[in-house]
Amino acid sequence: MILFRKFRVLILMVFLIACTMHIMIDLLPKLEKRAAGPATAGNSGCSCSNRPSEEPQNWGKQRSRTGAESGWPNKHTLRILQDFSNEPNSNLSSHSLEKNTGSADKTEPFKRLEQYSQHGNIDSKQFIQETNTNKIQPVMGYSKLNVLFEHSLYKIQVPGLTEEDTLFNVNTDIRFNPKAAENPEWKNEGNDEEVYVPTGEPSADSYPNWLKFHIGINRYELYSRHNPVIDSLLKDLVSQKITSVAFLLVIVSYESSESKRSPGRIQLLTHKETSAEIYSRSEAIMSYNSPVVVSTRLTLTQAMKSGGTQLKLIMTFQNYGQALFKPMKQTREQETPPDFFYFSDFERHNAEIAAFHLDRILDFRRVPPVAGRLVNMTKEIKDVTRDKKLWRTFFISPANNICFYGECSYYCSTEHALCGKPDQIEGSLAAFLPDLALAKRKTWRNPWRRSYHKRKKAEWEVDPDYCEEVKQTPPYDSGTRLLDIMDMTIFDFLMGNMDRHHYETFEKFGNETFIIHLDNGRGFGKHSHDEMSILVPLSQCCRVKRSTHLRLQLLAKEEYKLSELVEESLLRDKLMPILIKPHLEAMDRRLRVVLKVLSDCIERDGYNNVVENDLDSATANTITSTR
Repeated sequence: MILFRKFRVLILMVFLIACTMHIMIDLLPKLEKRAAGPATAGNSGCSCSNRPSEEPQNWGKQRSRTGAESGWPNKHTLRILQDFSNEPNSNLSSHSLEKNTGSADKTEPFKRLEQYSQHGNIDSKQFIQETNTNKIQPVMGYSKLNVLFEHSLYKIQVPGLTEEDTLFNVNTDIRFNPKAAENPEWKNEGNDEEVYVPTGEPSADSYPNWLKFHIGINRYELYSRHNPVIDSLLKDLVSQKITSVAFLLVIVSYESSESKRSPGRIQLLTHKETSAEIYSRSEAIMSYNSPVVVSTRLTLTQAMKSGGTQLKLIMTFQNYGQALFKPMKQTREQETPPDFFYFSDFERHNAEIAAFHLDRILDFRRVPPVAGRLVNMTKEIKDVTRDKKLWRTFFISPANNICFYGECSYYCSTEHALCGKPDQIEGSLAAFLPDLALAKRKTWRNPWRRSYHKRKKAEWEVDPDYCEEVKQTPPYDSGTRLLDIMDMTIFDFLMGNMDRHHYETFEKFGNETFIIHLDNGRGFGKHSHDEMSILVPLSQCCRVKRSTHLRLQLLAKEEYKLSELVEESLLRDKLMPILIKPHLEAMDRRLRVVLKVLSDCIERDGYNNVVENDLDSATANTITSTR
């Protein structure tokens, strides 16, 4: 009996010793980090995974160092070291560094694009750009884009702006002091006595480009036609240091509009509460109806995306700007399988990039700036995130690549993991619009929204006279909203985007404003198929703006060929080539289809009943004389 008691005491002591050791192992990395604080702070600016003088090492060999830096227990890395991806082409897990070292060709991007277009060598194509291609390549020689933007159709001025036509009322007497944000690494830090004012004068240059972009939004355009801030913002999206990463939180609820609607047919929905921007400020940088106020602190709230189909991350930059990151899921050659429903298609990062450039060439300017970026998954995501749910999804694939999958409704599992090469991954970064606390937006249901059902059809798919009822429903019964829907329809058809269920407008401008073209990731999925159902709104309503019609006719000409303009514009992106030749050629083909639909409408209903003149007489005469 005594022996049995001694045995129980021995077991208890062993258990207590094991628990103590376990706690010490968990606390050791944090104690090491605290002790090494000043020593490691000097190296915090490096965003690369390996120093130039060192051989690349995998993440597993550096567990101790990265665990201490990130502040998370290293024990989690021991639990998830397998890649369960079962489809080699579904993500980048099959493109390991070992498999590609033999075929890596460190030539200039223009040479690789030329070789790809001539030989169509898909297997040897390197989609992740080497380090010598990180600089944005200028377009050399003759530029069709410059010629296009010199055309009179691209010099049409917007009406004079009043305080009611600008999104923000700016008080030029407010001092903008970056040091108030307690960030010693502010990029534009300057003289303490300098006053920073967003008025276009020299001192306004100290404003970050994302703030200049927000201030420039007005009733008629998201950004002005030749605004140099946009090009600077695109460079910021590529070069700014990433300081924080979190999941995107979207909580949307809708209520019926008070406007008149057709019972049982069309339900117009307005925004009730949307929290797409998940960060908060102790003081607003800008005021919706009051002067600009200095920001004193930026706090990032980390949250899980609710109801999202695919993984998206919010990245915060060193200058406090934010962008939505969509990682690469498919190679550029992969088409959407014919048996896929439109609502189960992947979202493509290159589609987001191409949509911005196409929108700019069409002169809509309704897509927020988007740029491609090569992201280091270890240094720029795993080590800077404070979200444990995201951190725990990182693992090492059998090919020794770093992978993660996050959490979302679909495509967030080890079977659909996102893998780097070995830890580099492509993605699109879309600049954030102003915080909803400062500039509220309305969310409207697209009248031609699809059923998002495997068997059911939407009303517009079975009723050829559906548009007549839309025309009698606010806000489509007056103003330019219906014509803006036609612009969006043409834009989506050129991309092949079937996923346009809602759209947004800025609440301040009421119904007399433009539509924001958000979320274009499901475009450019099929270059071999033209989805004619996307054009149903145009064929049913037979309405279009005169400026849009004239630009489409211009882009159909050989000297202003749409595919060549888009290709030239995309060459400026860091991840070029963004689209393969078949997608570019498909845009030309689809443009001819749009013009044929409009031609049939004009022949049937007459020019004046189809084409809405949105140009003043002087501008119209100038354009007519230059054609």
